[in-house]
Amino acid sequence: MATLMASSVGILSSRTHLSSSTRPPISPSLKTTSFASVADLRFVCSQLSGLQISHTHSAHLVRPICVPPTKLPLQPVARRICPFTGKKANKANRVSHSNHKTKRLQFVNLQYKRIWWEAGNRFVKLRLSTKAIKTIEKNGLDAVAKKAGIDLRKL
Repeated sequence: MATLMASSVGILSSRTHLSSSTRPPISPSLKTTSFASVADLRFVCSQLSGLQISHTHSAHLVRPICVPPTKLPLQPVARRICPFTGKKANKANRVSHSNHKTKRLQFVNLQYKRIWWEAGNRFVKLRLSTKAIKTIEKNGLDAVAKKAGIDLRKL
């Protein structure tokens, strides 16, 4: 029992000795300060690693040393929603012969369509549902776009 306690004390003392040897050396000017301020200084240094701080102590002069490369914003993914009618996928069940139901989506019939825009005197390429194409043929592109709140000049 005494050898077990002596060996555990030896392990603890060797751990403390190793941790103190891996610490960075303290400069002579800091040796006169109290232990709490040195510990605070090490904590602040560990929190601020990677920052470059000027000696004027201004908050706006703190700049990161390593600036990550700027990524270009991702292009928006074409969602399966008609912009003119607002139609989107419907949740439904796929029913097997044994009446087993599994969830599925019924997507909108979207088509890429070039439509002549008379006010802009050019073609506009849109992704529309077939219902929207029929509505545009009946009422006109300007009327349908105005009702949906879409600015065709930005397309």
